[in-house]
Amino acid sequence: MLTIASILGACNTSTNKENASSTEIKEAEDGQVSTHVMTKEQQDKLTPDLVLQQLKDGNTRFNSQKITTRNHSEQVRKAAVVQFPKAVVLSCLDSRVTVEDVFDQGMGDVFVGRVAGNFVNEDLLGSLEFASKVAGAKLILIMGHQHCGAIKGAIDDVKLGNITAMLANIKPAVTMSQDFKGEKTSKNDEFVKYVSENNVRYAMKQIRERSPIIKEMEDKGQVKIVGVFYRVTDGTIEFLN
Repeated sequence: MLTIASILGACNTSTNKENASSTEIKEAEDGQVSTHVMTKEQQDKLTPDLVLQQLKDGNTRFNSQKITTRNHSEQVRKAAVVQFPKAVVLSCLDSRVTVEDVFDQGMGDVFVGRVAGNFVNEDLLGSLEFASKVAGAKLILIMGHQHCGAIKGAIDDVKLGNITAMLANIKPAVTMSQDFKGEKTSKNDEFVKYVSENNVRYAMKQIRERSPIIKEMEDKGQVKIVGVFYRVTDGTIEFLN
């Protein structure tokens, strides 16, 4: 019978005994190359608010060009058997939105689901449930971004192969954005941003309405659902209500 332990790997196999996730940053500040990987003990001590702050701090390092130097090969080997993510991020397919870089996170720190337009469907809902309920992530972050091609395609009502059905998942955000004061076209960057932000809000609403598992976890304070808008032009993030 498949169990949570068998899905994740034997939880007691980790040999990494650093005391806190801040160990990785300390290593970098001391000029060392970090090989830190999150342990079960460290994950258990995290709260949703603490994880959110760590991602905010990571984005600050990213923008100040003080990113943590990591030995990814060694991190992969350490996390080969088991992993204990602190967060799961639903992001866009766009190559410019590199989640681990934007938040300066290492191997095993975050699960990332990517689809053009960062919308929610059954498959991604299941992925978010796996990341939070099974793997223990404390934060669910929905990440829209500047100059998103999928958002522009939904605004323009593009009809092309399977792209048509994909963009249908984003159309509710276009409908939500009709109160925008200004030109409602894909050529207006401000309107595209407004639709992208509403698309994030709609995804958050969908998670709460369609996943009783995550909704219960949120109600109990075990996980937090947060929306952000990422600016590809300067690497900054804006948190949405």
